[in-house]
Amino acid sequence: MKSLRSIFRYISKYPKLIFAYFSFNILSSLFSVISLALLSPFLLLIFKKVDTLNVASNPDSFLAAINPINKFKAELYNIINSPNGDIKALAIICLAVLVSVILKNIFLYLSMYYLNPIRNNIINDMRTSMYKKIIALPIGYFNDQRKGDIMSRLTNDLSEVEGSTVGVLETLFREPISIFLFFIYLVMLSPELTLFLAIFIPLSGFIIGRIGRSLKKQSTKVQEKLGAILSTIDETLGGIRIIKAFNAEKKQLDRFTQQNTELLQIKNKANRRRDLASPVSEILGVIAVVCVLWYGGRLVLRGIFLDPGDFLAYIAIFSQLIQPLKSLSTASYNIKRGAASIERIEYLIKENVSIKENPSPVQLKHFNNSIQFKKVGFLYEDKIILDSVDLTVEKGKTIALVGSSGAGKSTLVDLIPRFHDVGVGELLIDNINIKEYSLSSIRDHMGIVTQEAILFNDTIANNIALGKDNPTEEQIINAAKIANAHNFILQKENGYQTNIGDRGNKLSGGEKQRITIARAVLKNPPILILDEATSSLDTESERLVQDAIYNLMENRTSIVIAHRLSTIRHADEIIVLQQGKIVERGTHDSLIEKSGFYKRLVDMQEVK
Repeated sequence: MKSLRSIFRYISKYPKLIFAYFSFNILSSLFSVISLALLSPFLLLIFKKVDTLNVASNPDSFLAAINPINKFKAELYNIINSPNGDIKALAIICLAVLVSVILKNIFLYLSMYYLNPIRNNIINDMRTSMYKKIIALPIGYFNDQRKGDIMSRLTNDLSEVEGSTVGVLETLFREPISIFLFFIYLVMLSPELTLFLAIFIPLSGFIIGRIGRSLKKQSTKVQEKLGAILSTIDETLGGIRIIKAFNAEKKQLDRFTQQNTELLQIKNKANRRRDLASPVSEILGVIAVVCVLWYGGRLVLRGIFLDPGDFLAYIAIFSQLIQPLKSLSTASYNIKRGAASIERIEYLIKENVSIKENPSPVQLKHFNNSIQFKKVGFLYEDKIILDSVDLTVEKGKTIALVGSSGAGKSTLVDLIPRFHDVGVGELLIDNINIKEYSLSSIRDHMGIVTQEAILFNDTIANNIALGKDNPTEEQIINAAKIANAHNFILQKENGYQTNIGDRGNKLSGGEKQRITIARAVLKNPPILILDEATSSLDTESERLVQDAIYNLMENRTSIVIAHRLSTIRHADEIIVLQQGKIVERGTHDSLIEKSGFYKRLVDMQEVK
């Protein structure tokens, strides 16, 4: 089964744990068989069938001859014939049962002791693999995916795998061993009676398998619907202010209720089918017991093959065989239920990473000359975003990108840190194709400040230190001073150790932007990519942030996406993009003199 192959791929990483688990599992099952097999001599002793002990100890068949319990019966027969022998034999049997049960449970505990880390490591490895792939995937992947669905795979799907597929590993590993050992002893007791079981068990498995065939399909629908619900919850939490402002609570509630009701119906259908496993397997087990009682009872009554003690031991062992068979049938249902989640997890883990690292990458140690775009084109779902862009960004220069929404400004700058790859043409850094460099060395040379301040639920100090390993407190403070953030940080309750909350919601817009600028200052990159960080701020905050940006840009190569054109008047070159093409370029003054697209944009903002 495909889902189990995926699980075994993770299990194979822990051969020592697996060896220990199987070793103790075999010992536990062995002593379980022995403790039940001792019922035969006990019953024969209690019901005064001592002669039968002697007969059983000298069997005619080969299978009976190698039965260790028969050898034990021979020893008991000798003991019983001694003075007070029956009491001694009873004590020996009771002691043997006690020792067998104690050893069985000791080895059972030891097997579970080694199974638990296997189960937990599987889930831990799968979670790590998913998170590692999420970190490695290009930004474009997340534009096409719902965040709630990705979260569902990391949470609900993983929980489903843990509760269903990984949860039945104990059953899958232990029960076959128990069934094998029980079955071997049943063959020793009565090959004729056991032949019936060899026919009946596969038939039962076929019936149960037919019932559970559609369970995987239902489980897939459950996980997909859970992903949709998580997306709705995430959108609600992120847009709660707008929902309330537009009195849209009822509309959102209706949407959520509909999704939740659909989930309820799918889960009910899946659970009903899953719950068939236990009653069906139990009914089949009872049918088998009745058949064994009828057929075996006839053999005993006619004195053929079986003595009463062995028959009762046979029934006892067979009754113990039913439970592992029932557990395996339930496990089969659970595996089918978890298969859908495993496929969704594996789909994410095996997702193609379109941004490929060069097998023998060049390390960008120093940025010396320029960034060059040569006839660069980029398509997204057959739509042209960039078309034959030629642009050179000289070291130490400030280049501003302007244009209407959707002109391709963000896509152009995203090509530089390789968030996307060039579709047509070449992008060069110091005359070497950017694809020749290692990803980490490219991004080490870049600092990015976006329009939306991206912060994490951590302390101010840790947010500033995000791009640098083990910075000193002095370096963090110095970066904050350059970013005009030091004074407001000191006014916080815990200073630099203040937790800023989810997405920095404990800070104002201007404070958040200055923290992101301080983060870029601390990294100290030679190349800056700035998506106008002041466009959504009030006048006072804008002035402070703009001053911090000027401090950050000093002596660096800067590429600025400009929304407020007043902030780029002193750029070395302004690039005007329209529908993915450069339509104008030059300094602010030269573009104003042309009275073209740029001047119209400036006039529109001045009118506002």
